[in-house]
Amino acid sequence: MLSMRSLICLAALLATHPAQAADRPNIILIMSDDMGWSDLGCYGGEINTPNLDALAGGGVRFTQFYNTARCCPTRACLLTGVYPHQAGIGHMMDERNLPGYHGDLNQNTPTIAEALRPAGYRNYQVGKWHVTRHVNENTPKHNWPQQRGFDRNYTMVTGAGSFYDPWSLVRDNTTVSPYADAEYKPQQYYFTDAISDHAVRYIGDHAKDHADKPFFMYVAYTAAHWPMHALPEDIKKYDGKYDAGYAPFREARLKKSTSLGLFDSPLTLSPQAEDWSKVENKEWESACMEVYAAMIDRMDQGIGKIVDELKRTNRFDNTLVMFLQDNGACAELLGRSGNAKHPDIPRPEKPTLPAMKPTDFHTNITPDQTRDGYPVRMGKNAMPGPADTYIAYGRGWANVSNTPFREYKHWVHEGGISTPLIMHWPAATEAANRGKVFREAGHLIDLMATCIDIAKAKFPETLRDAKTVAPEGVSLAPALSLASLKREQPIFWEHEGNRAVRIGQWKIVAKGPKGEWELYDINTDRIESKNLASAQPDRVKSMSAQWDAWAERAHVKPWPWDKNDPNKPNQKAKE
Repeated sequence: MLSMRSLICLAALLATHPAQAADRPNIILIMSDDMGWSDLGCYGGEINTPNLDALAGGGVRFTQFYNTARCCPTRACLLTGVYPHQAGIGHMMDERNLPGYHGDLNQNTPTIAEALRPAGYRNYQVGKWHVTRHVNENTPKHNWPQQRGFDRNYTMVTGAGSFYDPWSLVRDNTTVSPYADAEYKPQQYYFTDAISDHAVRYIGDHAKDHADKPFFMYVAYTAAHWPMHALPEDIKKYDGKYDAGYAPFREARLKKSTSLGLFDSPLTLSPQAEDWSKVENKEWESACMEVYAAMIDRMDQGIGKIVDELKRTNRFDNTLVMFLQDNGACAELLGRSGNAKHPDIPRPEKPTLPAMKPTDFHTNITPDQTRDGYPVRMGKNAMPGPADTYIAYGRGWANVSNTPFREYKHWVHEGGISTPLIMHWPAATEAANRGKVFREAGHLIDLMATCIDIAKAKFPETLRDAKTVAPEGVSLAPALSLASLKREQPIFWEHEGNRAVRIGQWKIVAKGPKGEWELYDINTDRIESKNLASAQPDRVKSMSAQWDAWAERAHVKPWPWDKNDPNKPNQKAKE
């Protein structure tokens, strides 16, 4: 709950802003994709993120906030306030015929939008959705945004795609082509800009048509998920920036994040993943990071537009803006070598394929060609950035993005699950607390509880004639006053058999269904370098028993993994 001083401040603000609905704030939840813990300037990075840095400077930053280590489980968890398996998305978007692994959001787990609508909120969604396997116009739409509580939406229903020509793109319940869209005709289509522009439009339209109501908006950027696509003017800002390779940036980020007070105790770096001296094509490798940085830069510019629109419509002070990321940095190698469909060749001098019509659609995550007929290429002959390339930035740079932590997206060591969380709400944040850091652990499960708390809403006990699954988290509102969250339950993780439990300062973590439990004191060893499991077997035994009980209750078990190789997920669907 908010402090008395914060409530008095909020009441005074509302007295001078009668157009804003009662004392309930607007809520904007912004999430980026496949970014690392240290990429933002306010978390130690060198990438230009002035708008997010300004939100951090006027709000509160969490130093230990956590996601689920993967995109679609994170989105299911964020939307519902329960662990992803409880929401039916324990892995990816494929049906495993197990309660925790349907690959489609459960109907008895209300979304934040469904919970806030009875409290008088209008709800808007823009960007990536990725909580249903039904992504085409002729498939069931029961888990599309409009059917899950959102009044308006501009959505990529699936998990990834070209930034210049995304597929499975829908407005409300209608599939749209980016190049045959009567409502949105930019000079250059770029999905990050389209997300920002639609968010701005919805804020402006809400102020004009529904000024008497508060709103909830979920803005899900696809930056900086592969492919490395960015606009030339943004790439130019980072030309040559990363020519020195991985190590100098890891060292600089650790130094800066330490100076910002983001760690409880001095840290060293986790082991470096790649050796820059052994990189054969350094120009191509550094270009991957230049484009990655440009993608984040462009997203930050868009967030600036959203902030400007809040100010223009007199809603900035009484809007809670939260920013976070869906998993740790991505070490996947997609597109870093060619294949039969996407060869490692230089760009042809002219198109080699028939041009697409504006009304045509791509039919999968990786397009075969551009609109004007150039083949989509992979590998080191394809310099990242343009629409005819499709490349991930690789493990070496992901290791930089996750500075100083171990591991990446997929794993539940700190590098896979740590995310920035910025909370900015001027009306409820005392001046003395602005720009401060909050050191208690938080998790995605807490976002539903936070929205319910500050919106003065009531979580629905039933939905679609079924009893709902109650949220698992606690409200984060006390963090705005730097007060304790008073969490009574452990925080749990499971993804692809990778497992973890967090209780206070203690964390146990394991790789794969048969991996041995490791034990770390996160207060003194955030990089997980000193395994204390053999020294404290009783603690490991107690915490692992709690994990087992949770795994049974939360539908993590029975396991969906291949019986012939229990350490390897039987993946049928990928981002």
